[in-house]
Amino acid sequence: MNNIVGIDLGTTFSAIAILNTIGKPEIIPNAEGERITPSAVYFDDEDSTIIRVGVEAVNSRQLNPDRSVRWIKRHMGDSNFRKDVDGKDWSPQEISGLILQKLRQDSSIEDRKIKEAVISVPAHFDEVRRKATMDAGILAGLDVIAIVNEPVAAALYYATTHNISGRVLIFDLGGGTFDATILDVNGTEINIICSQGDHALGGIDFDRKILELFESAYREKYGVELITNNEERAKYEDEAEDVKKTLSRRTIAKKILYGQAGSLRVEITRDEFIDAISPLLERTDILLDVILEESKSQPSDIHKVLLVGGSTRIPAVHERLEKKFGFAPEVAVNVDECVALGAAILAGLTKMRTEPSEVSAGVAGGLKDVKLTDVCNHSYGTISAPYDEETGRHVIANSIILKKNTPLPCEASQTFYTMVEDQTELQLTVTQGEDVDPDYVNKIATEIFQMPPGRTANRPIHVTYSYDLNQRMHCSFEDEDSGTKLEVDFSMKDEDDLEEQNENINSEQFNKFNVQ
Repeated sequence: MNNIVGIDLGTTFSAIAILNTIGKPEIIPNAEGERITPSAVYFDDEDSTIIRVGVEAVNSRQLNPDRSVRWIKRHMGDSNFRKDVDGKDWSPQEISGLILQKLRQDSSIEDRKIKEAVISVPAHFDEVRRKATMDAGILAGLDVIAIVNEPVAAALYYATTHNISGRVLIFDLGGGTFDATILDVNGTEINIICSQGDHALGGIDFDRKILELFESAYREKYGVELITNNEERAKYEDEAEDVKKTLSRRTIAKKILYGQAGSLRVEITRDEFIDAISPLLERTDILLDVILEESKSQPSDIHKVLLVGGSTRIPAVHERLEKKFGFAPEVAVNVDECVALGAAILAGLTKMRTEPSEVSAGVAGGLKDVKLTDVCNHSYGTISAPYDEETGRHVIANSIILKKNTPLPCEASQTFYTMVEDQTELQLTVTQGEDVDPDYVNKIATEIFQMPPGRTANRPIHVTYSYDLNQRMHCSFEDEDSGTKLEVDFSMKDEDDLEEQNENINSEQFNKFNVQ
């Protein structure tokens, strides 16, 4: 059991945790002795086999930003994103895999070899992004036994370390993503009600607002641009992040800007910062209203608001939440570590469910009272053309099969029908989203289903979707007449699949890079 971990693969920082002998999660420090690792990668410019991850990568970034990558989580699942280094194209999965490899290597000390892991993702990540995260884990040499939503992981840690009861809101505002989850908690029994989120809203967006203040001040003073190249941009992105952190502790932050026309001393007040980020914070307010309506709750129904993520340190976040709910949000744990710690708990629960004989008595005893009921965070359907009696025509629509917020594990089926005689193939699309209009949902998979020839129209096609406790989805399409089936699985790819997808590098070669 000691080799099973929980990992928070974050936009700005990542962390890894393990269960001790009595089932309590503990953060594993990295090789530098730090409890969290910057999610940054730098490809060494002197030795192409050396890849630096973490603090060294952040410190090297200003020297040569073209050889560095930060905030790769924003690109997870984007098949068009590639980072070209020395003629090699790196995908988001591969770059994320380097971060995971660093965490695994630093944790595999003495006789503690890290192999199995639960990795966290934002609750609003779609299946493509979830699958990309699992693929990154495989490239790093991990067996990803489950995926856990970040606010769910945080809830697990909060509930198992503090006395919590009632309807709870987890407000998770990290470096690059925002999630809000409502759950009912009774001791260590946790029932997830629903989640909402935005995978492009977080601390780096606040940093960019400060960067805009820098640029505006310099332009107003000298009439020229402050930033003229990538090195300067990297420098001032880091300066903006420092100002943001300072304004969480003080009401004013001071910097000297060095540009092409001369230096400029600037002062940014907390009020100026709040004004700049207000449109972003308003997006969190809108999502809170949506999740309250979805859970059929009023603000007065929420008993506690628990904070997760480094960006919740911003005082304006506390003030807005207190105004909305009538009481102050709580920071009862380390907001940078609780997701990794909760992921480790879920790793133990997953192992107890799937391979109980491999779980020690101490761990089993520590987790025996923990009960978690999670839900689907999206609806899943397929594109069909049902007959509209009003118009007398077939109308293309998104037919939802698995509904959002259905408790896991779950399974649902529907029967559809072929449209024309002698139809030998169907284009099958798996969708993710709540709308009946196909233009407003994500198409997460498209397959061609082959069928026998020589049949009449209106033959039944049975469609079954299932979603398991490990956040893995499976779709089955069956031609009832012939028994022909098509299976679409959103679980992890094996190494052969990954080698085919990433032609420039396979998983065996991947692990030969010197990741430091």
